[in-house]
Amino acid sequence: MSADLSWMLEDIVHNVPRARHAVLLSADGLPRGATEGLAEKEVRTISAAMAGMQSLSRATAHFAGPEEDRQWNQTIIEFSHGWSFLIGAGQGAYLAAAAAPDVDMQQISFRMHRLVARLGNNLTSPPRVNTEADAGTRSTGAARRGGTGDSGFVLADLDRVIADVRGARHAVLLGSDGLPRGATSGMNRDVADTISAAMTGIHAYSRVTSQFAGVLEGAEWRQTVIEFQHGWIFLMAAGAGAFLAAAAEHDCDIEEFTTRLHEVVPRLTAPTPRGEGAGRA
Repeated sequence: MSADLSWMLEDIVHNVPRARHAVLLSADGLPRGATEGLAEKEVRTISAAMAGMQSLSRATAHFAGPEEDRQWNQTIIEFSHGWSFLIGAGQGAYLAAAAAPDVDMQQISFRMHRLVARLGNNLTSPPRVNTEADAGTRSTGAARRGGTGDSGFVLADLDRVIADVRGARHAVLLGSDGLPRGATSGMNRDVADTISAAMTGIHAYSRVTSQFAGVLEGAEWRQTVIEFQHGWIFLMAAGAGAFLAAAAEHDCDIEEFTTRLHEVVPRLTAPTPRGEGAGRA
C-alpha cells in the first residue's frame, strides 16, 4: 500500500473524546500513515515498537492455552497517563491508537474497528496465525492439567490464585534481566524461560510507546494486556525490577484475576528469609 492514509486516521482523534493519536503501520514496522501532531521520528519509533511487540505477542500464544485457534485479537498498554491500543488492520498491517486515561474504551475500540473496515480493499483481513515454533506449544496445556514442576521453583501464592479463579492458567514472576524467579506448578523451567524472555521484550517495547500515550513527567507503565481468540496474557509491574506474567482462558473473569494477582504481588516480591524456600507461602 503506497498511498498515505493519514487523513483517514483523523476520524479517531476527531470523533473520540480524549483520543490523542493514531498510526497505521506495516508488519515490518514501517509507518503507513499518522495523525497530525506526531513528529516523523516519533511515528517511526512507534511503528517499529508496535511491530516488534506484535511479533513477540504471537510467539507467546501457546502460553494463553493449547487450543488450535490462536488468533491474536488486540494488545492494550496501560500507563499512569494514558493508553495505547493495537489491532490488526488487514494483511500485514496494524492500527495503533493512543488516548487519555479517561477515554471511553468501547468507543475508541468501535472507531478503530470501523476505520479498519472503511479502509476496505487497501487492507485485507489479517491471516489466522497459529504459533508452533516453541517447543512448549503442546506441552504447556498438558502441564496445566497435571504436569510436574520444580518444587523449589513453584510459588505457592500464585498457585492459589490459579486454583481459585476459574479459567486461570499459568503465572510466572520474572526479573528485569529476563530470568524467571518462580512460577506456578504447571510450568517447567524451559517454558518459564521462554515466556520470561519474550515478556521482557514486550515490556521494553511497551515502554517505548509511553510518549505515544501522552507526555507526562514521571509517567509509569502499569500493564500490557494481550488478547487472543482463545485466551489472555497479562504482563504487569511487580515492584522494583520485577514483573508478573499470567495467562487465562478467554471466558475468565479478568477483573477478578488481575485483582487477585495485584493482591499477591507484595508477598511475591517481599524478601525471603534465609533458608526459606521460594515455594512457601
